[in-house]
Amino acid sequence: MKAIIIDDERLARKELQNLLEEHKKIEIVGEAANADEAFEMINKLNPDLLFLDIQMPGKTGFQLLEMLDSVPHVIFITAYDEYALKAFEVSAIDYLLKPIQTERLAEAINKVSKLNQGKEETDLSDQKLKLTDRVFVKDGDRCWFVSLADIRLFESDGNYIKVYFDTFKPMIHKSLNALDDRLDPKSFFRASRKHIINLSWLDGIEPWFNGGLMAKLKGGEKIEVSRRQAAKFKDIMSL
Repeated sequence: MKAIIIDDERLARKELQNLLEEHKKIEIVGEAANADEAFEMINKLNPDLLFLDIQMPGKTGFQLLEMLDSVPHVIFITAYDEYALKAFEVSAIDYLLKPIQTERLAEAINKVSKLNQGKEETDLSDQKLKLTDRVFVKDGDRCWFVSLADIRLFESDGNYIKVYFDTFKPMIHKSLNALDDRLDPKSFFRASRKHIINLSWLDGIEPWFNGGLMAKLKGGEKIEVSRRQAAKFKDIMSL
């Protein structure tokens, strides 16, 4: 697994590198001292795993993940229990407390290795995001690593996007147009200016006013497909 270490403390990065020498399955392909440096490195190197410090000068580890279209596996590293507890209130991703214990590091790596089995390697930075990709969503003190397969709807709300999954509807600071460009059109459809729907969550379609359509999702939401998009929608659904 290709991994990047992201920590503002040089000695902490060095210590983790030394500990990882025992884990031959991990290949350290880069180090970053801050979120902006890490962002560029992640997009260039396409790692499988991030060892990510939460508290760093400038942007935090959480803010870095919010910048990414799709996130690799993440093992958080923190010196403070309070951040870890908040971060993993919902998410199942692992974390390590500083100073890092060798046993806990091995446990975390084994966990990620199991999750990484069967992942296809690719270095195409412009590859469309598929249902198997994950996004990071943070709302207040809660955060989630959500598979796109579990997100049934994206809804534009000003400069934010509301993300519908399970019973949650947190907001992310992204453009719906930019997101639409990155999503796989075989799985996601731009129903209107305000909505992108996950086609695998479609539960029914019915005619609507002025040549439009009404799409019903399995989560119960009813989304109007604009007249402009209705013909394209019918073609995709072979109606």
